[in-house]
Amino acid sequence: MTSDNRIGPPSFGSERDMLRAFLDYHRATLAMKCEGLTDEELRQQSMPPSTLSLLGLVRHMAEVERAWFRRVFEDHDAPMVWSDKIDFQAAYDASASTRDEAFGAWDAEVENSRRIERKAESLDQAGYQPRWGEEVSLRMVMVHVLLEYGRHNGHADFLREGVDGTVGA
Repeated sequence: MTSDNRIGPPSFGSERDMLRAFLDYHRATLAMKCEGLTDEELRQQSMPPSTLSLLGLVRHMAEVERAWFRRVFEDHDAPMVWSDKIDFQAAYDASASTRDEAFGAWDAEVENSRRIERKAESLDQAGYQPRWGEEVSLRMVMVHVLLEYGRHNGHADFLREGVDGTVGA
């Protein structure tokens, strides 16, 4: 990794500002974990039987952003990015993917999510989660996606260490 240019979340602010800032911080963390790596290094998988890679995480988070913002608040039938059915695991297979493909999709979904969040009147705005068959609030979606990033950024730490050759050193 080159340098840490992330903007940390504020210590004070409204609930919405805090959620927005923490989401952006975690998005920037995932991007930072992938900085300076070649496509081949980004595709480097974890230990078998896992096929997890940094590029697979980026692809997966594009699916998460789409499923939780676009499909809930705009188009319940929007197709997944890398799956004909609702299969979040399909995104993990980055064996033929490139940085441009994965980050292009992820960047587009992040911008779409930000747009949806900005235009919502409040965190109580309801959307329909088609997988659950029930309504959820924007607040719930933002917290859920934030937790997804936190979990997967932990995986990204491990994967980056493996690429850098520092695991077990």
